Amino acid sequence: MPGKLQGRTYNLPRPVQVSIDTGAAETTPAGLLCVGIFDGEDLPDWLAGAPGADDVRTAAKKLTVLRPQAEAAPPRVLVVGLGNREDFDAERARAAASLGVKQAARYEVEALAWEVPGGAAATACAIAGATILAAYRFDRLKSRPDPDGDRGADPKALLLHGVDEGGDAAELVAVAAAAAEGANRARDLQNLPANIADPSYLAERARAIAAEHAEIGLEIIGAEELAGLGMGGLAAVGAGSAKEPLLIVLRYEPAAAPDAGETLAIVGKAVTFDTGGISLKPSASMQEMKMDMSGGAAALEATATIAALGIPLRVLTVVPAVENMPGGNATRPGDVITQLNGRTVEVNNTDAEGRLILADALTWAARNGADRMVDLATLTGAVVVALGSTFAAVAGTDDELADAIVAAGELTGELAWRMPMHPEYLELMKGTVADLSNAAPKRKAGALTAAAFLGEFVEGKPWAHVDIAGTAWDVGRPYVGKGPSGYGVRLLVELARRLAAEGTDGG
Repeated sequence: MPGKLQGRTYNLPRPVQVSIDTGAAETTPAGLLCVGIFDGEDLPDWLAGAPGADDVRTAAKKLTVLRPQAEAAPPRVLVVGLGNREDFDAERARAAASLGVKQAARYEVEALAWEVPGGAAATACAIAGATILAAYRFDRLKSRPDPDGDRGADPKALLLHGVDEGGDAAELVAVAAAAAEGANRARDLQNLPANIADPSYLAERARAIAAEHAEIGLEIIGAEELAGLGMGGLAAVGAGSAKEPLLIVLRYEPAAAPDAGETLAIVGKAVTFDTGGISLKPSASMQEMKMDMSGGAAALEATATIAALGIPLRVLTVVPAVENMPGGNATRPGDVITQLNGRTVEVNNTDAEGRLILADALTWAARNGADRMVDLATLTGAVVVALGSTFAAVAGTDDELADAIVAAGELTGELAWRMPMHPEYLELMKGTVADLSNAAPKRKAGALTAAAFLGEFVEGKPWAHVDIAGTAWDVGRPYVGKGPSGYGVRLLVELARRLAAEGTDGG
């Protein structure tokens, strides 16, 4: 996805190469080895006499740097306190991995190693994924990258020692690494300003993904065709912008997918900049509204990752891409539009635009081959009030799909919480002069009234909606920090793996 800004070239984030090393950790070739230690437990014998060993503390996140004297030992060992062994889980492993990346950057080592605590494949996956996420940086638009020089150079390789050799650990680690790399690519899209990452830019990224993978086909539907098809939501939201709204479609058709297998539709909201339209947002922090395309970024990069891994599941990815601006042709509060499925909508708040473009995209996906559908969207501020940045909200019509999303989130650390659907939420979205309103008149259950609105456009297909407004940006977890999180890529990759396994098993 190379592009140019004032003559400068920026590229995709550089991946960290991950491998399982069957050699002993004490002979690792890495410049820094991380060793975790639990409360009440001792250092490995080969470290017990190292200078500074008496300073080691085992409380979670406590760090001690040792310099072993043995000739074959690594030059530096970072002892990471892990706290109580019974409290240790994948999320604590991710947090610990981020500490290793920071220390490796300070020393500017080429390779970082971990002696995986307990050796479980799940722990190795957590460390691998979090290391890649923590090593991400976005400085390619600066004339002098990292001008303060306070971070140092990130590691280029990660070696995992002590991983249980049985089972499919190598495959699982490779999946975790690929999914984290996909999340970093999505973070790049989120980070890029709207004067670069506009709808046409996302279309170019989709074109590059299709060119990289022979089993992915591409279709891009422009404004004139969208209007001809009757996609009134996309047309209405894009009316105030000089930039053409687009429907970006990727079809992943792997030869390995079962002949009778289903097609999963992934629909990602991509408002490349959201001013709120005529219902203008406050100016404070409006610059962050470049991230309102986070669902679309996750959908594109998850699809690329699914194809790169060869997951045997057909995927239809639909990204409605548009800019919401208050131009002279912009949709006004009170205007009535007609969506693709014929339902009429009073646009009573032009800042509730995401549901309008998703409504058309969901209907289009349902009519063009989807068997089950999941959408990701930075949709409502209400979900941030309800769940903060800890969980995304999941709602929809298909319990099995919603449960699979929650389970995928538990494994990957991209947590999702199931929310209720009730007919009363849809009642709040009834229109006065049209079938529906895009904004409920009362401030009740905003995340769920939005989901109820979307449910009117899924054509009866099994569907789940994931509101990522709180989890796409400024999550604050140590391995993603502030800014974009790439939320949804790892979740969708794991969801695809689960659905593919279900189809292979005949479930």
